[in-house]
Amino acid sequence: MEIRNTISRRTTLKGIGSAGALALLGGHATADQPAVRVPGIGENDIRKTLFKKVFQTPLIDTHEHLIEESERLQARHNRVRSDDWSLLLSHYLDSDLLTSGMPQSEHGRFFSPDIDPVDKWKILESYWPNVRSTGYGMAVEIAMQHLYDVPQLSKDTAKQVAESYDRVRKAGFYHDILCKQAMIESCQVNCLSEPFKKSDMPQLLMQDISIVGMFSGPNINRYAKPAGIEVKQLSDWHRVIDWWFETYGPYAVAVKSQHAYGRDIDNVRIPAEAVEPVFAKRMEGKSLDGQENKNLQDHLFWYAVDWATAASLPVKLHTGYYAGQNSMPLSRLIHNPGSATELCRLAPKTRFVFMHICYPYYEEILSVAKQWTNAYIDMCWSWIINPVAAKDFLKKYLVTAPANKILTFGGDYIPVEPVLGHAIIARRGIALALAELVEEGWITLDRAIELTDTIMHQNARKLFHLEDKAKRLMKAPWAV
Repeated sequence: MEIRNTISRRTTLKGIGSAGALALLGGHATADQPAVRVPGIGENDIRKTLFKKVFQTPLIDTHEHLIEESERLQARHNRVRSDDWSLLLSHYLDSDLLTSGMPQSEHGRFFSPDIDPVDKWKILESYWPNVRSTGYGMAVEIAMQHLYDVPQLSKDTAKQVAESYDRVRKAGFYHDILCKQAMIESCQVNCLSEPFKKSDMPQLLMQDISIVGMFSGPNINRYAKPAGIEVKQLSDWHRVIDWWFETYGPYAVAVKSQHAYGRDIDNVRIPAEAVEPVFAKRMEGKSLDGQENKNLQDHLFWYAVDWATAASLPVKLHTGYYAGQNSMPLSRLIHNPGSATELCRLAPKTRFVFMHICYPYYEEILSVAKQWTNAYIDMCWSWIINPVAAKDFLKKYLVTAPANKILTFGGDYIPVEPVLGHAIIARRGIALALAELVEEGWITLDRAIELTDTIMHQNARKLFHLEDKAKRLMKAPWAV
């Protein structure tokens, strides 16, 4: 099934209405909504009703890595990265290109700022059929369909895509893409360049506090310098962590750690006195053995997590699949769900958000949410890792675990444009999961409609106290 058959291009989600829902389901065409038959969706009243409801319901986006719009607008001048249409393929899809067989040399040329944007199709052309039907490929092409008014990415449309990139990329394009087109109320951003980003758009791009550098390493310079604290001993480092929570805790929506990329999340509670000599050894520049390093990380992890709990900030933890290629040890990932249960046991007052459905171990993480009161599951990223598995996970989740503990969307992107494509894929999956549950007799249509608001925005609003955070962010010292 080609992407152009999944959704009519230039559809505005907010204005999809009855005609748009019919178009998605293979109904009659209108001037603005050409008829598009979607294989596997059908035209029954249940699916028409649920697709209309899902595509008219706002999303709260609980996980992104978006850089600021102002940074995107300065990218070409700074020559930080290739500022052309290839940027849309530079996050996640670039890994699929490499695993499909694209040589590193061609990969480098494709993303180089020194290659004419129009000529980049010649580099991509032979690899595009390999990745086009992956979730990563779908998200990019759907975004191009909507933003650049093309039926597909191809030899015939590459020039229009290259030219349209510049037309779309202008002041205000974040709001247009996220709010107007994707119908996203707000995003939660895990900034990759600093522990907490003072965003130019604080109410749209709400921020997590990144805690991974507080215990992994730890990253003394990155955290201590802004705090103005000289670190000589463990108690000094505790004061640095205190400063970050005291300064930014009132404005953050959560804390985030992706230390599962380097180790399991089996953090145990280690008292300060047990690691003071280890921290001193670290400050002296001496190497730590494996157990010393883990003990220090574990102690500092819990120091940060206890701070987050006291500040009423949920703790987001990466679980499961790795970004990138040729680096993922499944033998370690398989332990994530079991370690998650131990974290929940050790900190019953902490609200843990286990991210990415722990793919491919999503049955196991589902059981964690059913068993543990303080375990929440975030479907961020999962819709483009494996959209079919994500649909099946949501369908199973809703008849297994409490409905208030599931978060259904996070784009997880650095560039903003593919978020639109990802949101459309997620909406399709949400609608299909709900429709199948109704058709199979597990829930009623009325219950499915009721669940739509719960899982698309109400859960996130409650878990992260978003109304209160929005009010605080209006008065943040850096708010414009």
